[in-house]
Amino acid sequence: MNTIAPEQTLSEPLRPGLYIVATPIGNLGDVTLRAVDILSNCDAVACEDTRVTGKLLKHLGAHKPLIRYDDHASEQAGLTIVERARTEAIALVSDAGTPLISDPGYRLVKAAREAGVAVTTLPGACAAIAGLTMSGLPNDRFLFAGFLPAKEKARADALAELASINATLIFYESGPRLVKTLNAMGELWPTREVAVARELTKLYEECRSGTAAELAEHYTANPPKGEIVLMAGPPVESASDADPDELLREALTTMKVSQAAAQVAKATGIDRKMLYARGMELKAE
Repeated sequence: MNTIAPEQTLSEPLRPGLYIVATPIGNLGDVTLRAVDILSNCDAVACEDTRVTGKLLKHLGAHKPLIRYDDHASEQAGLTIVERARTEAIALVSDAGTPLISDPGYRLVKAAREAGVAVTTLPGACAAIAGLTMSGLPNDRFLFAGFLPAKEKARADALAELASINATLIFYESGPRLVKTLNAMGELWPTREVAVARELTKLYEECRSGTAAELAEHYTANPPKGEIVLMAGPPVESASDADPDELLREALTTMKVSQAAAQVAKATGIDRKMLYARGMELKAE
């Protein structure tokens, strides 16, 4: 395995290779001392958007040549960067957070490793992990699934494919698409706990949880902006294990009887009319 020796200390001349550098996701105070050192002493920085990275470097007082490397970069562009990394220290960054997480940088790293170029990583901020730590959802098993498809059927198919995975699911989502995605989740997973984390590390940082339907209602009334981490807890109990009365009681705390019956029917497969009648009895207790 090709690596850059870990004993290399701050401010020493950098050895040639590709350095994967995590950058802040919002709060510039989250940049690490090691990241500052690498970005200040490297020979060039490969980045998604030169304007975004240029602002970060200016904040850090670093002035380095920028090489654009994004989703549209050609294979040759990547190979050119790898060749430079044989004799120069090249930093790889994304617009925010850890490179390669929902980011095209993996192609560059793969090419560097195949070419025998030294690769090292500088850990730091990652929106997916930051959102998970705030959510209160189980974190012993989780799956990062990136961005869901924009089209309705493709999005529903992707969610259905992930439905049975016994882990917390983590997605990235944009403000304008959030409510549509929450509605799709609500159709498939009416009782699963969902969390929305936004403005992470910034002044108005927020993490809100509830059912997908509850969150869709909130964000319909309060349209969100910016990038969002959307999470769904593991599947609820199967129909054979779940107590319909318990599910009904929980649903009735926030829903009308008809809505609660419909939700529990979808989750358990029990006849909706029977659940409606039982819901009326429970409400009268």
